[in-house]
Amino acid sequence: MFSPYYAFARRKGVADPLNHCALNVAVYSKGANRWTMTKRPRGAVTRTVNSFAVGPSQLSWDGTSLTIRINEMSVPIPRRVSGTIRVVPTAVTRQTFSLNESGNHCWWPIAPCARVQVALDHPHLRWQGDGYFDMNRGDEPLEHGFSDWQWSRGTTRDGTAILYEAKRRAGGRVDLAMTFDPQGNMQAFAPPPEAGLNRTGWRVDRSVRSEIPARVVKTLEDAPFYARSIVSATLLGEPVTLMHESLSLDRFKMPIVQAMLPFRMPRARQ
Repeated sequence: MFSPYYAFARRKGVADPLNHCALNVAVYSKGANRWTMTKRPRGAVTRTVNSFAVGPSQLSWDGTSLTIRINEMSVPIPRRVSGTIRVVPTAVTRQTFSLNESGNHCWWPIAPCARVQVALDHPHLRWQGDGYFDMNRGDEPLEHGFSDWQWSRGTTRDGTAILYEAKRRAGGRVDLAMTFDPQGNMQAFAPPPEAGLNRTGWRVDRSVRSEIPARVVKTLEDAPFYARSIVSATLLGEPVTLMHESLSLDRFKMPIVQAMLPFRMPRARQ
């Protein structure tokens, strides 16, 4: 959805999204940071009911776990990123959430609670821990439906807490706050007050919901329109470490930002 090539193709008329696919891999480890998001054309994409392949990388579902086989090159410094990630949900949810009145933007928290097993060969990393898997789907460009959003997810004593906020272009807001237990049972809760966070180096606004003042533990990605951060907050009386995302779609659609994106998102011919 952030492909500058897809955005350019849409200016000429209806564009084929399968002609602009990528596997995004972000690795954060001291001395081993990697970022890959190589866009590939339709001829490099194959799909079945249980698998999706783009270029040399593939995702496959066997009924109990999602296996991601990675074989990519990082940018802007070309370095190999290869290995396997296995995501094992404790449960798969069925409920999707409409993010606007027309229903042309939806979100599905497929596996709010999961275990993740990472075995990378390049860079050489091995670890396992708590994980998460979701999906967004839309019938129009994201920047047409929203101006910005704040999203966060954290592991709690009893499962997972998720907060999803967005400002709609047509007016109104998305304000979702929920917990999931390992069996996939959802419980909505009233979101606590908004806690402002310091802006990023690119001056992207960040905020989170927290019962006491929150703080940014670490900024993982700092881009002209997007930030990914680790945030310490308090939800439902419990300290929670959140993976947090801030997105400015007003920034994203600016021509100068679109011109910068290919440096992080190169396009392969096959």
